[in-house]
Amino acid sequence: MAPQASTIYSLQAPKDVSLTDIENELNQIWQSYGIQGEDGGLPAATRATTFTLVVYEPEETQYLLAATGFYNGPIDGILGPQTQASLRELQKQHGLPESGIPTPETITILREEYFKLQHSGAAGDSHGAAMGYTFSPTSPTIADEIALRNPCRIIALCPIAGEDEGVKAQVSAYCPIQKQSSSTLICCEYITLTGTAAALERIGGMIPALLIGGLPKFLWWKATPDSNNPLFKRLAAVCNNVIVDSCNFNSPESDLLTLQDLAETGVPLADLNWRRLSAWQELTAEAYDAPQRRAALTEIDRVTIDYEKGNPSQALLYLGWFASRLEWQPVAYKKECGDYDITSITFVSKDQRQIEAELAGVPVADVGEIVGDLIALRLNSTNPQANCGTLICTETGGCMRMETQGGAQSAGLFQQVSSLAEQKPEVLLSQQVQRWGREALFEESLAVITKTIKLGNG
Repeated sequence: MAPQASTIYSLQAPKDVSLTDIENELNQIWQSYGIQGEDGGLPAATRATTFTLVVYEPEETQYLLAATGFYNGPIDGILGPQTQASLRELQKQHGLPESGIPTPETITILREEYFKLQHSGAAGDSHGAAMGYTFSPTSPTIADEIALRNPCRIIALCPIAGEDEGVKAQVSAYCPIQKQSSSTLICCEYITLTGTAAALERIGGMIPALLIGGLPKFLWWKATPDSNNPLFKRLAAVCNNVIVDSCNFNSPESDLLTLQDLAETGVPLADLNWRRLSAWQELTAEAYDAPQRRAALTEIDRVTIDYEKGNPSQALLYLGWFASRLEWQPVAYKKECGDYDITSITFVSKDQRQIEAELAGVPVADVGEIVGDLIALRLNSTNPQANCGTLICTETGGCMRMETQGGAQSAGLFQQVSSLAEQKPEVLLSQQVQRWGREALFEESLAVITKTIKLGNG
């Protein structure tokens, strides 16, 4: 049974404000609340004093669900339990498969319902309902995950389709109340800006003024970063970290090349998908801790990586990390798509030995929440005397395919990656905001693998 989330105390329900009054409205929230709370019975509240997180969410699903009355949670861009439940309810009502996923058919119906409501009612505009927040203790959200650890300010940029009617703004503030720490309410401020992409770009100049001065600033760009996007350029220039999640890339190889271009211009990047590799990296390093095994590292000339078919980003980034540590240089790259997506890569070591790597996108019946998760990897050598064979896989039978190929027999060391429950974006994001600046190891790994991808494009 999942642990129950903290109770949420709302200091301020979502309130429509003008763009120029955002800061004043937030100040008034705290002035009206007072030091000890409105009724004196609540503990002191701590205002955002750690960082500002800007979330750029190009997806309209939550906005449309809220506007049509199916969803009343925060517009935070996370396809979490609350959003999925809302999608299933909509799909049930309209006779669609109840997947909880925003399929094209679902979005089409949502848009139709939205435009029916847009011009109905006294106000003729359901923006207020669409941006409403009602926090459920059983539906964790990104804001909850972060606010449980740090008081912060979140600025949500929500591009929408339709006519350009300027940017609408709302402010709100809430505090998760934790039983184990009841002396202070740790509170999160929300600023939500909604409009067409063009409208948001127009007000891009005022967004940096909403970032809390003197504190770390993070940009979670939930689309493929685009150096030609004026809003992205402006925000990337003032933030300590630009956070992406390559598991959502539509064209992983080309999108990784875009990341490399940004890294070369000095943009401080962080990839949540890179953090998902930490257990695999730690087990690999541990496998070669022993002195005799460490010496055998140079004998490795065969690398096989299986991943869930659909997105090779994790497999590529892991291989980039391993190759960068051993100073391998890529010389050939070939990809074949079919029942299994097979990528063959050749490297050359410092002593001119040839290394062959194979990445296999394996079709799986039950795809998890993260597309492209690693399943298993094998490191070994064509030298039968080398003591370097290592096989690492998931707990859920990930090594089955490699065992049928004889991989288990050639592996001198067998290890399992434990449960990967902490892979969800909101959990990884709450960890990522504990650090900022450029990540050297990630950049080195990205540089190697994008150099490899370019061989295939040439």
